[in-house]
Amino acid sequence: MVGGAEKPLEVPMLPLIFGRKSISGSGIGGLKETQEMVDFAAKHNIFADVEVIPMDYINTAFERLEKSDVKYRFVIDVANSLKAE
Repeated sequence: MVGGAEKPLEVPMLPLIFGRKSISGSGIGGLKETQEMVDFAAKHNIFADVEVIPMDYINTAFERLEKSDVKYRFVIDVANSLKAE
């Protein structure tokens, strides 16, 4: 688990026990752990859902965050936002 939960988590134990799974946590992951996670995600076609936005949409993005109108993470497209029109 990366990051902290706002409230204590309730975890069903039997699927963990019978599936021989474990839960661990870290404030940050090291290079090895990060590479393992990226490799696992690539192997299993796991991708982040993101909404790419231009820089001039940031205020609207914050308004949407306040309204809980966000399904994905915002990614700011800085390179294309700075190109001369």
